[in-house]
Amino acid sequence: MLKQESFKPENFYILAVDDISTNLKLLRVILEPIGYSLTFAKGGHQALERIKVSKPDLILLDLMMPEMNGLEVCKQLKSDPEYTNIPIIFLTASNEQEHIVNAFELGAVDYINKPFKKAELLARIRNHLLLKHTIDELKSTQIELQNVLVEVQKLANTDPLTGVLNRRSLFDFAHQEFNRVSRYGPPFSILLMDLDNFKKINDNYGHQVGDIALCTVVKSIKNAIRNVDFLGRYGGEEFMAILPETFGEEAFILAERIRKMVASNIIKTDVGNLLLTISIGVSTYYTKDRSLDDMISRADKGVYQAKQQGRNKCCLI
Repeated sequence: MLKQESFKPENFYILAVDDISTNLKLLRVILEPIGYSLTFAKGGHQALERIKVSKPDLILLDLMMPEMNGLEVCKQLKSDPEYTNIPIIFLTASNEQEHIVNAFELGAVDYINKPFKKAELLARIRNHLLLKHTIDELKSTQIELQNVLVEVQKLANTDPLTGVLNRRSLFDFAHQEFNRVSRYGPPFSILLMDLDNFKKINDNYGHQVGDIALCTVVKSIKNAIRNVDFLGRYGGEEFMAILPETFGEEAFILAERIRKMVASNIIKTDVGNLLLTISIGVSTYYTKDRSLDDMISRADKGVYQAKQQGRNKCCLI
């Protein structure tokens, strides 16, 4: 945050707009020796062009000008998201209260009566530049905090090895889907997937190779499922996919696609190429299901049957 004592005018760029040249010259005489960088415009249209070329930190804007007055310039700037946050201080010789009220309603931050006093002009400019800088820093900090929060939430929700949902987040989504379907429908399906003979990979080649194998299998599964589906790590070498608005046969077809992709995928490791297979249990929501556990139980039976039939199978229960 910019403190009063560290305020440096040379870090700020000011646009002064007035149709009278002597007023612009006076502003130059007051502001340039302080260190401010300046640019000038002698009318509303020229001011808008100047702003497009070099976005100022603050605008000193004459209220009453021919062709396009300061109120119209302010209105156009405040309607454009790119320029709406630039503070505008009106310079006015008008004592009409309505003009001043209109200026504030359109988004001006302040006004100074002509002929202006040097000390007052410098103080108001300084204060509004400090305020703008503080607001900009707070916004930047807020964005950074939001980004950090997103990353923290992502870390809290994902399995650190495979990058898919961890068990807790997986069950959160599964329960949400079950509750939604039990009230409104249509049904959804679950795929419970268990890698075949995975323990042998860890025992024979080590856990590092096992981790490579898990990550490779996950990529195959993610390539097979849809963007609307949720994939998570159910256990060590077990994964679960939640398939919204998917019926039994559709889910079984998707399970078969996953099974074939995993079986055909060559896993490259430092100890050589490996092949893995996967057994998949498929279950679809029925109105008689009282809880998510009922669906998972059927999917688990499907995995068991697939193993009993020789592994590398899909079973719909």
